[in-house]
This record gives sequence, C-alpha cells and structure tokens, in this order.
Amino acid sequence: MVLIIFAVIVFILLCTGLRVVPQSNVYVIERLGKYNRNMDAGLHLMIPFIEKVRRRVTLKEQVADFPPQGVITKDNVGMKIDTVVYFKIADPKLFTYGAENPIMALENLTATTLRNIVGGMELDQTLTSRDEINGRMQGTLDEATDPWGIKVNRVELKNILPPENIQQSMEKQMKAERDRRETLLEAEGHKAAAVTRAEGDKTAMVLKAEAERDAAIARAKGQAESIRLVYEAEAKGIEMLKNAGMDESVLMLKKLDALKSLGDGRATKIVVPTDLAGAASDLTFKTEMLGFGNNTAVDGSAKTTAKASKNDVCCNDSEKSATTLHFASEHEDNEVF
Repeated sequence: MVLIIFAVIVFILLCTGLRVVPQSNVYVIERLGKYNRNMDAGLHLMIPFIEKVRRRVTLKEQVADFPPQGVITKDNVGMKIDTVVYFKIADPKLFTYGAENPIMALENLTATTLRNIVGGMELDQTLTSRDEINGRMQGTLDEATDPWGIKVNRVELKNILPPENIQQSMEKQMKAERDRRETLLEAEGHKAAAVTRAEGDKTAMVLKAEAERDAAIARAKGQAESIRLVYEAEAKGIEMLKNAGMDESVLMLKKLDALKSLGDGRATKIVVPTDLAGAASDLTFKTEMLGFGNNTAVDGSAKTTAKASKNDVCCNDSEKSATTLHFASEHEDNEVF
C-alpha cells in the first residue's frame, strides 16, 4: 500500500515537472531563485519546487505602436508625432534581467530620441525628412537596447500632426503652389500652340513659294520648248522648200498670197516690196486684158479699196476712178498704199 502511494506521488511530481515549450518561444528557468538555463521549443523536465519558469519570451518580431509624443522643432513649432517600432528579442536572459520593464523603457527611449532629432530640424525639413529621421532613430535605439536583449529592426514615423493654424497655412501654400503650376502650364500650352501655328504658317508659305517657283519654271520651260519647236518647224519647212527646188514663179505666188491676206485686214497703209508691186501690176494688166479682173485676189482687194475711197470725202473724182494700188518708182525699194 505504501509503495502504491509512493508511486502515485512520483507520477504526480513527474507530471508537474514536464514542460512543453511552443515553437518560437523560450522559457527562462530559475533554480532556487537563480538563473539556470533557457528552455527552447520541445519537451523538457523540471525539478518540482526547485526550478520554475521565470519568463516566457517570444522570439517573433513584435510591433510597438506608441502614442503621439509632443515635440518642438528648431523654428519653435510644436507638433505631435507617433512612432511605430519593429523589434525582436535577441537574448531572452538579457530581456528578462536587463530592465524591469523593457517595453516601457523602449517607449521612453523612443520619445526622447525623437525629441532630440526633431529639435534640430525646422518644420519643412521635418515633413520632408522622414527617411532620415527613421534611420537615425533606428540606429540610436538599436544601440541603446542591446543591454536589454532587444534588436530594433525598423522605426517608422506613423503620423506628424502640426498645429491647426499651421495646417491651414500649409493648405493655403499648397493651393497657391497648385495655382502657380496651373498658370505656368497654361502659359506653356499657349506658347507651344502659338509656336506650332507659326511653324505651320511658315511651312505653308514656303511650300506655296516653292510651288509657284516650280510652276513658273515649268511655264518657262514650256514656252521655251514651244518656241524651239516653232523655229525647228520653220527651219524644216525652209529646208524642205529648198530641197524641193522652188523657182521664182512659186515664190512670187506665195508673195501674192501673203498680199491677199494683208488686203483683207483693217490696215490703211500696206508696205509692199518693189518686186511684188511690179508682179502685181503685171498680173493686173494681164487679167484686165483677158477679162478676169473680178476673179483675182488683187483686183478684188482693189474693188474693196475703191468702194471705201468712194465714200471718203477727202478724195476727188480723179482719185475715185483710179486704181487703189500705186506702185513705187524704180528708185524706191518699197511702196505704200
């Protein structure tokens, strides 16, 4: 019976001394009030009534969100800044015995460090230098918390809350800056549009001038080509007449044909070469002798001229009956009607 009771007591003591440590946790064990060891994750056996768990420490990264702290900048602007500290426990023994309340100590250390850093900056620099403030605070806190077994990984400024009047001034300044940018953008847009229109007009004028120049060149070339073709045709005609062996009689008929064309016009004076005048006189004489005076071109022209002279008040009776053609003397080269 005594053995059974003893066995039950031993079993109860063994069950009391068994400890299961979860993952990412460490138990700090004291024996008779003195630090003995750390229990890592797993099953462990403790001596009842002699050893006890002094602190259960987690090795996970922790986040400490501290309330806003009042700070004053270099230009005497009071504001409130709340910070967030990311840390983990690197040494459970130091974390247990290094400070009475390590988290509270970390909060106070964060507030004092923040005041020291922001106190050396102006308001605008504080608002635009978050990364610099975060880096400086992280380095200072990490070094200061080493005796407490804490490793500070990162520090972030969560909010920066300047006074209400400062916020209103900042909003007005921001609005003025946006209005200035809008005005500049509109001016640049108008400038770009005017430059584009001017360049377009310039290009159009240049293209128009080039088109007019090309058209003038084309017209000049066309006229030159036309004149060249006319002279080439005349030269070929003369060459063909020369090759055909034309005699004096054919040339005389050509001259009389030209004289007919001149007689049909409105000219009051016609200059006739001497040889053509002689030929016309001889031809007129022959046609009158044969009775064909009304069928010749020269006589027809003479009748037309005679009718015109008949109605002229400045002409006398002897001139009305005379022929219209008057031929030059032998000493003159040309004759005038």
